Amino acid sequence: MTSPAADWLRLDQQICFSLNAASRAFGGVYRVILKDLGLTYPQYLVMLVLWEHDTLPVKQLGEHLRLDSGTLSPLLKRLEAAGLVRRERSARDERSVEVGLTGQGLALRERALEVPRRIAAATGFDLDEIRDLRDRLDRLTTALDTAADQQR
Repeated sequence: MTSPAADWLRLDQQICFSLNAASRAFGGVYRVILKDLGLTYPQYLVMLVLWEHDTLPVKQLGEHLRLDSGTLSPLLKRLEAAGLVRRERSARDERSVEVGLTGQGLALRERALEVPRRIAAATGFDLDEIRDLRDRLDRLTTALDTAADQQR
């Protein structure tokens, strides 16, 4: 018989594992849904930010997505090769590269409008449950970021 304290070391008791398993399950659903758009999940996230902001410096885009430039650059290259985004040096600051939507990238937004509804349907949650879960995950992220900053 295990002690109650040892129960906390069981895999099924780990919030990190539950979050990872949910993330992987989401990835599987997104993979199928986004196939029609010709996007991967990370590319879809880039497009979401650009549909919201139109043009951004790469650095700001990375901040929105919580990605470093080493991860973001290959994504942007593939999106540019697909004709969805354009990258160009900033006229104001030669060191900065700005990313913006092409006409084709902007047009893809219309086709993507169905994605959130299909994802919501896949969860089996109603909109209030989805909103509540997102808010809780945002609070968790903020708390973990704060804890990590304090430990540095």
